[in-house]
Amino acid sequence: MSVGLLFDSTKCIGCGGCTAACKEQNNLPLPIEPVTTAYTWTIVEKRDGAFVRRLCMHCLEPTCVSVCPVGALQKSASGGVVYDAGKCIGCRYCIMACPFGVPKYQWDRAIPVVGKCVLCPDRVKAGLATACATVCPTGATLFGDRDALAREARARIDAEPAKYVDHVYGLEEAGGTSVLMLSGVPFERLGMKTDVPRQPLPLLTWQILSKVPDFVILAGAFLFGLHWITHRRDEVRQAEEDER
Repeated sequence: MSVGLLFDSTKCIGCGGCTAACKEQNNLPLPIEPVTTAYTWTIVEKRDGAFVRRLCMHCLEPTCVSVCPVGALQKSASGGVVYDAGKCIGCRYCIMACPFGVPKYQWDRAIPVVGKCVLCPDRVKAGLATACATVCPTGATLFGDRDALAREARARIDAEPAKYVDHVYGLEEAGGTSVLMLSGVPFERLGMKTDVPRQPLPLLTWQILSKVPDFVILAGAFLFGLHWITHRRDEVRQAEEDER
């Protein structure tokens, strides 16, 4: 079973309980920052009179995983994109690759790592809901099977079409995400990216990486030739000096 979250902006009161619970669950230091950082993995923002959560969308086919050269990021069987700081080499490819701008870097540490929501894997493994969903007082954030959450989201729209935008955000964006969202105002007015391709982005990653071997061979040949010319020039210069 692949789990996920359903966030209903029309039910959110902006209490910030989800942020505080995330901090406690993941032993993240205070303060609660106004934007997501390597130390604040989810926040609640007020946009256009409505509240919206910012957190990792946990793509079904995550680009961050596809570009990580050491496997520090992995898509877990339960649905969350988890992170192993012990493997991370700090290349920051995941930060550049994420279509939602989620992973953040610890710029203030001598040996920095990346920070982002990991969908409470220990709680999920124990059969519990994520910390953020557990403390939500209004049910604005629900935890459960992704397919069931998608059906619930569609049912809410169909039951109250005047209340909701006719779109479940995350159902198709970037090939689909494990975090789904409902809103009463257009998602772009909530600051959500609405230009994200519908196709899984790792497909684009592999299309690019498939060209890398040829590029590396050409670049290597060029650099070897440059080194040979420079080295040969030094040899000629040394031989001329010896003759003199």
